Amino acid sequence: MAKKDENKNYKVIAENRRARFDYAIEDDIECGIILEGSEVKSLRQGGANVAESYAEVKDGELWLVNCYIAPYAQAAPFGHDERRRRKLLVSKRELSKLWNASAREGYTLVPLVLYFNHRGMAKLKIGIAKGKKTSDKRDTMAKRDWQRQKARLLKEHG
Repeated sequence: MAKKDENKNYKVIAENRRARFDYAIEDDIECGIILEGSEVKSLRQGGANVAESYAEVKDGELWLVNCYIAPYAQAAPFGHDERRRRKLLVSKRELSKLWNASAREGYTLVPLVLYFNHRGMAKLKIGIAKGKKTSDKRDTMAKRDWQRQKARLLKEHG
C-alpha cells in the first residue's frame, strides 16, 4: 500500500537560521500573516527574507517589521512595498502572552520560519527570545563543534 503524502502543500519559504545562535529561544508561537495577492505569488516563488526582521506589539496588534518579500514581476504596476509592516494574526491570549514577554527586560519577538502549512496558508513561527552574550555564543559554537567531532569519531570507529 502506498504511503500518502499528508503534507504535500507544506513548504518552508524563509528561515532565520541565525536566530538560534544569537538568541536563547524560550517559546514559539505560530501566527497567521495578512498578505496582498502579489506577496503570496512572490512567496510561492520563494522570494523572502526574515533574517533582519522582528515582531512587535503595538496598539493591541502584532506586527511584523522589516520582513523582505521580493516584488512579483507580473504585478509590476500593482505590486507591493517590499518591506512594509505586515499584521500578524494570533488569539487574544497569545497576544497578551507576547505583549507581557516583550515588555519584560531583554525579551524580543524573533521570526524563526516563514512557511506554507499543509493547507497552503502562509504562516510565521515567532520565538520569544532573550539575546545571548558573546560568551554564550562561544559556548554554543564549542558544543556544536564537539557534536560534529563526536559524530565523525563514531562514524570512523563504528
